[in-house]
Amino acid sequence: MKVAVLGAGTMGGGIAQVSAMTGHEVTLRDIEDAYVDRGIETIADTLEEGVERGKVTPENREGALERIAGTTDLDAIEGSELVIEAVPEEMALKKETVAAAERVTDGAVIASNTSSSLTEIAGALDDPSRAIGLHFFNPVHLMDLVEVVVAERTAEATVEFAAEFIEGIGKETVVINDTPGFATSRLGVAIGVEAIRMVEQGVASPRAIDRAMELGYNHPMGPLELTDLVGLDVRLDILEGLREELGERFRPPQLLKRKVRAGKLGKKTGEGFYYWEDGERTDISDGKTDK
Repeated sequence: MKVAVLGAGTMGGGIAQVSAMTGHEVTLRDIEDAYVDRGIETIADTLEEGVERGKVTPENREGALERIAGTTDLDAIEGSELVIEAVPEEMALKKETVAAAERVTDGAVIASNTSSSLTEIAGALDDPSRAIGLHFFNPVHLMDLVEVVVAERTAEATVEFAAEFIEGIGKETVVINDTPGFATSRLGVAIGVEAIRMVEQGVASPRAIDRAMELGYNHPMGPLELTDLVGLDVRLDILEGLREELGERFRPPQLLKRKVRAGKLGKKTGEGFYYWEDGERTDISDGKTDK
C-alpha cells in the first residue's frame, strides 16, 4: 500500500518507520527540506540501533529506508491509499493539512494522529466519512497500542480499513468514540495531575511517587517522569482542554503552571520534575538527591 505521512517530527517519523518496515511504500512530507532530512536521519539512526541490538537485520534496515521517500511537495502524496496527518497539535493547522491532503488524493482514507477533537478535524473534509483517528504512542516502533478513533460521520468501512492497516504493521487496536482525551490521554492525565498535586502538597518527592506507581502498580515509568518525557507544556495544554470540556477535576495545578512559565518543560529543556543530562534523568528538580 502507498502511505503518506504528513509531518516528519517524532511521531510522523515513527509512523513512517513502522509502515515502511512492514512493506508499505511511504511518502514522508514536511514543509522544509531540513525537517524532512532530520526525520529520515532519525529513522536511520533508530533502525541502526535496532541492528546493533539484534532486533532488526541489516537487510530490513536497508529495505525500510528504500521504501521511504522524503519530500516537501504535497502533490507527491497523490495516489496514496492512506494519509496520516502528524503535524503539531494546532487545530487550524491540522484542518488545513487534512483538507489539502483530500484535494490531492482520490478516495484515500484521511487519518489524524491527533489527541484533540477528531470530529472537528473531519469537518474540514468534503467527505468526512473518510476521516479516522490513529492515535499512536511514542516511541512508535516500541509501543504496541494504537487508538482507532471514530468521528461523528466516520464510515464503518473506514474503521475496518484503519484497523486492518494497524494490525498489519504489528500493532494492537482499541476502538474509541471521539471524546475529549479519548481513553488513554484522559486516564493518563488524571493520574499525572494527581501526582503533581501530591508534590505540590508535600506528600512525597517526585521519585517516591514514581517508585510507588512503578513497584505498586507495575507501571514501567512513574507519572512524573512520564510528564517530563511528554513535556510539561504539552501536559498543561491537554489539561486545559480537558478542563474546558470535562470540568474542574482536570484543573492544572499551580506547580505545573509555574514550571511551564519558568521554561522547565521536562527532558527537552533539561529540567522538569527532574534534571536531565544527555537524555538521562539525574536529580529531582528541587536540589535534593534523586532517591
